[in-house]
Amino acid sequence: MSLSDPIGDMIARVKNAQARYHKKVELPSSNFKTKIADILKNEGFIKDFKINDKDKKPILSLELKYYSGNPVISAFERVSKPGRRIFSSAEGLPKINNGLGIAIISTPKGVMTDIDARKQKVGGEIICKVF
Repeated sequence: MSLSDPIGDMIARVKNAQARYHKKVELPSSNFKTKIADILKNEGFIKDFKINDKDKKPILSLELKYYSGNPVISAFERVSKPGRRIFSSAEGLPKINNGLGIAIISTPKGVMTDIDARKQKVGGEIICKVF
């Protein structure tokens, strides 16, 4: 099965799993999804992630994080979609929830948060918002 938007699928799976208070969510792995999972872990939105290579297809397993019974990720939205790409300069990057959330940006220097992109003065494609 071919997906037209694998990042959108990842976001939907995480949101659905958190709506049902699952501890883990598994999805097909890719380097890009792994980088997004690494950012989510470093920013404290998920506990951990693992890549299982048991079969021919690698599977990314995310361990979701809850605080006082509520999901830590209150909103996880796709910004740039395959049908409409959204790009921004370093100065024009949005502040998510007045700095309480993050935007994940794909830049020429790699995938990073909006805070890191502003520090390095590099713009790119706004992948998603998390808060």
